[in-house]
Amino acid sequence: MTPQTFLIHSPNGALRGDIYLPDAARGVPVVVCCHGFKGFKDWGFWPEVGRRFAANGIAVVVFNMSGSGIGEDPETFSETEAFENNTVAKELQDLGVVLEAVVSRQIPLGAADVRRLGVLGHSMGGGVGILRASRDPRIKALATSAAVARFQRWDAASTSAWRDQGFLPVENARTGQVFRLQLSFLEDIEAHADAYDIPTAASRIRVPYLIVHGTRDETVPVDDAGAIAEMGDRGYVRTMLVEGAGHTFGAAHPFAGTPPELERAITASGDWFLRAL
Repeated sequence: MTPQTFLIHSPNGALRGDIYLPDAARGVPVVVCCHGFKGFKDWGFWPEVGRRFAANGIAVVVFNMSGSGIGEDPETFSETEAFENNTVAKELQDLGVVLEAVVSRQIPLGAADVRRLGVLGHSMGGGVGILRASRDPRIKALATSAAVARFQRWDAASTSAWRDQGFLPVENARTGQVFRLQLSFLEDIEAHADAYDIPTAASRIRVPYLIVHGTRDETVPVDDAGAIAEMGDRGYVRTMLVEGAGHTFGAAHPFAGTPPELERAITASGDWFLRAL
């Protein structure tokens, strides 16, 4: 399946995305996907999610956040400055712009029912999705994979060095690039500590919400899933732990097939949206 592409703009920059449509798209629900930190719409499992969801009757929108660092070339981190100056505030705003473009049909979704709107987020994108779903009535269902329960992931020594030098070195292991994440990221999460409290935001969600997390997540410990679930309303929140799965559920980039852990995560999330929407 070859997706349709789109380009829209937020106040923070360009938002490039792909649309995966079912063959019979009339009245189908729509799911908007949010990648994680150092992620992008073409990374690993995202095209597979788009294809699989569309094959099962869900229209899918995947996009690069304005601060993803990815420009016109979908595989290259060419927009270093955008990545280095990214913040949670910008990602929340970017997601809001995409949601508005969906419901206003600025993004061409054919006969899909844009009122049946869900969000799927991975890692940092899961945290952003939780915050957005807690306050955005357009979102009717949510699923997260390996979502963070807090945006501050750095120890005291790293945070102190970040303040002293004005940036935090962030390595992309795949490309070998080292980015300088600016102090604005840290200042944003500190200035909005209450507003960015992810478990508290989860407690306000009043739409169906599925938490998917691997028991061997090496990046975001499974305890994060517990912290989010503990605060969630039991009438809306469900948790599925994938035994033995790591942070990307066995997927890598370039994508080399669907391991069992990823199969479970994709199937569970897709089924969730079909029931919830």
